[in-house]
Order: sequence, then C-alpha cells, then structure tokens
Amino acid sequence: MDDETIRVINRRHLAHDWPTDVISFPLSDPDDPVLAGELVVSAEMAASTARDVGVDPRSELALYVVHGLLHLCGLDDQTAEDADVMRQREAEILASEGLINTYPLVGLLSADDQGRESVSWPR
Repeated sequence: MDDETIRVINRRHLAHDWPTDVISFPLSDPDDPVLAGELVVSAEMAASTARDVGVDPRSELALYVVHGLLHLCGLDDQTAEDADVMRQREAEILASEGLINTYPLVGLLSADDQGRESVSWPR
C-alpha cells in the first residue's frame, strides 16, 4: 500500500487519521487450530524510513510484516512492558531468518497527543 491508502484503512477501521506501517486483521479466533489473518503494509513508509536510516527497504518491510504477524498471534504493544516483549520477539524472529532489525535504527521516542508514534531518525 501507499501511505494515503493505508491512512484511509486506518481511519475506517481504527479511527486513526494518519498513515501507519502495518495493520493486522485477525480472521480466526484465538482458540482456532489455524491462525488466519490479513496484513496491510505501507511499502511507501517502509521505503521512506529505510532511505532515512540507510538500509534496504526490504529490511524495513520485513520488520512491518513480523510486527503484524505478532499482532495476529496475540501480542500487543500498548504498554511499555508489552512493547518490550514485542520488540524482543521481533528481534528474535528477524535474527533467526538472518534479517536486519531496523527498529533500533529508527529509535521510537514517544506517542504524540493523538496517540501517533513519533520517531526520530539518527543522522
């Protein structure tokens, strides 16, 4: 997706009026034997962020996909503790596949007054 399209989806389904990196839609119940879901990923955001931090866009895109899949598996990142668990699992999964974890390069700082993540990119 591009940023504008994912922004529309984010607004329609989550009432957040801004583009985001990935949105997860579970299509199975937690007790179902098979996990099913849909991920909507912003390739435009991945390319932009990757350019800013100097990595291959596929690495940033891989982080978004892993993050979305972890949401489908029931992990959340709404509290600091949950976010720490999410970051740890992302790092483990990406490392197990020989992929770069771009999250530490971006350096998530905080959420703004509307709940949007704000990031700064090291120069």
